[in-house]
Amino acid sequence: MTVRHRVAVLALDGVMALDLGIPSQVFGCATDSAGHRLYETRVCTPDGGPIRASAGFSVQPDHGLDLLDWADTVIVPGIHRDRLDAPTTIAALTALRAAHAAGKRIMSICTGAYVLAAAGLLDERPAATHWAYADDFRGRFPQVALDADVLFIDDGQVLTSAGVAAGLDLCLHVIRRDHGSEVANRAARRCVVAPWRDGGQSQFIERPLPAPGDASTAATREWVLARLGEPLDLDQLARHARMSVRTFTRRFREETGLSPGRWLTRQRIEHARHLLESTDLTIDQVAERAGFGTAVSLRQHLRATVGTAPLAYRRTFRTTT
Repeated sequence: MTVRHRVAVLALDGVMALDLGIPSQVFGCATDSAGHRLYETRVCTPDGGPIRASAGFSVQPDHGLDLLDWADTVIVPGIHRDRLDAPTTIAALTALRAAHAAGKRIMSICTGAYVLAAAGLLDERPAATHWAYADDFRGRFPQVALDADVLFIDDGQVLTSAGVAAGLDLCLHVIRRDHGSEVANRAARRCVVAPWRDGGQSQFIERPLPAPGDASTAATREWVLARLGEPLDLDQLARHARMSVRTFTRRFREETGLSPGRWLTRQRIEHARHLLESTDLTIDQVAERAGFGTAVSLRQHLRATVGTAPLAYRRTFRTTT
């Protein structure tokens, strides 16, 4: 029988409706190869009573703060920033500190990072929140190393996401971390979302529209994905896009939030993870097909990204999918 990881979603007054629904939906779609669910998600409020969501309806949970004792992971969805001083929020801060001290994984979506910061759980940590509130957040919590460019930050026990839909990215990342890319990709397909979005929040920040006639790098990105095993350099990519290297690099970063080199490395790592989980290829063959050339290069990149070597990664995730 599959042992389900237990997830508690702590909803506070003024909770953002979409943020509240994301964990149940995404984790509910995570299954093993036999179709058994890998997570059990429940919702609680500070006193077990109803709260008002930001969208103008009430939420009636089945649990109070005692649910945090049951949980392996606690998630705080976004709330209105002016609710931080509410008595029920203050009670939740105490419970979050206790959950963190007990070793539970703590996550936030969007402005839920305000709650974690108010609880002191983000002190001297990197964190993410919605880009539109970055200046306000830094003013309130200067002790937090806010990164307004990324979609989410995994700092081990504490994880935070950027605004709204970035909660999807964070939950899929957690599934990938817990069970590998095959399970995460399967959950993404069930949710009809991309298993991995390129870049960070910077691509969504309001900017002047590109001048008419500006070309896109999308076709070149598709071209690259079909050739990950080949040697590729910036000059080749720019030529394919019919741009100068300088224009291509600028346009690529505007569209993805990443440099071409960093984006390419990320795609190669994801492809290597997929091959390690789903094939019997040797490590040398995986390295070649993913474009790393040698097992040594693959080992270095995989360890830097997920903290483990290729063989250990395969042993872990081939048995859980």
